[in-house]
Amino acid sequence: MPTVRANDIDIYYEESGPVDAPVILLVMGLGTQMIAWPDELIQGLVAQGFRVIHYDNRDVGLSQRMDGAPAANLVWTMVKARFGLPIRPAYSLRDMAEDGLALLDTLGIAKAHVVGASMGGMIVQLMAAHYPERILTMTSIMSSSGRPGLPGPRADIRKRLMAPRPSNPTREEAVRLGAEAIEAISYADMKRPHDAFVDMAARAFDRGYYPIGMKRQLLAIIADGSRVERLKTIKVPTLVVHGGADPLVPKEGSEDIARLVPGARLEIIDEMGHDLPPSQVGRMVDIIAEHARA
Repeated sequence: MPTVRANDIDIYYEESGPVDAPVILLVMGLGTQMIAWPDELIQGLVAQGFRVIHYDNRDVGLSQRMDGAPAANLVWTMVKARFGLPIRPAYSLRDMAEDGLALLDTLGIAKAHVVGASMGGMIVQLMAAHYPERILTMTSIMSSSGRPGLPGPRADIRKRLMAPRPSNPTREEAVRLGAEAIEAISYADMKRPHDAFVDMAARAFDRGYYPIGMKRQLLAIIADGSRVERLKTIKVPTLVVHGGADPLVPKEGSEDIARLVPGARLEIIDEMGHDLPPSQVGRMVDIIAEHARA
C-alpha cells in the first residue's frame, strides 16, 4: 500500500475489504505502529462487511518523522502543565486528528467510523468533537478524558516508565526492553503465543525504531490537557471500551468519557489490560461492528 501526502505530511496506510463498503478508520496509540492492530481484528471487521483502513501516525512507523522538531524535557513539561503554564509541543493532538481526516480526504472518503486505542482514543475524540460531519460513529478504546485527578499508571508501571533507557541500544537490547514493556501492560492471556511480545517488539524495531517520535507524541498528549468540555459536545454515536485489568490507563478514564459524552455506551472487559488480547479479539470485532451498524 502507498504512502500518501495528507495534511502536508507523508502518511503510510493499508486497507482491507471492498472499496464500496462502509469505512472503519483505526487509529493506534502512543509510539505504537499500526502493526499493533491484530490481523484477526482487521479481517474480522472485513468479514462483517467493512472496509478497514489503518495507518501509522506521524512520527512513528513508516509515516513521516518530524526530524528536527523540538522535543522538550518531559519532566519540565509535566511541571509546567501542573501549574497551568503554556506548553508548546512540536504538534498537537488535533494536528494528529487532522492527519487521519486528511488521509480519508486523499482516499475520497467523506465519512467514516473511527476507532482509536489509547492515544488513538484521544485522537478520535477530537475528530468527533471538532469534525462531527466526518464521523459516523466513534469508538474509544482504553483511553481517557484527560481530566485532572483521574488515577494514573500502577506504581510498578510508573517506575518502569521513568526508568532510564540506553540512548543508543542494540537491536537485542531494544527488542528485550520493548517486549518487557508490552508484557507489563498486557493481560496474561492463555491464548497468546509464548513469543508474542518478543515477536511484536522485533517487528516494530525492524520496521521503524524511532523513540524520539514517541516523546513528541507524549508532549502533544500533555499539552492537550483535559478534554472534559470537548467531550460534552460530542453528538456522534459513541462506544467506550476499556480493560478491567489495565495497569497503564485505569478504567476510570473511560468511565469518565462515558459519563461526559451524551448517550455513550460503556463496555468494560475484565480479561483485558492495556492491550487487545487474542481471547477478546472476536468480542471486540462484534461490539465494534454492532456499534457501527446500529
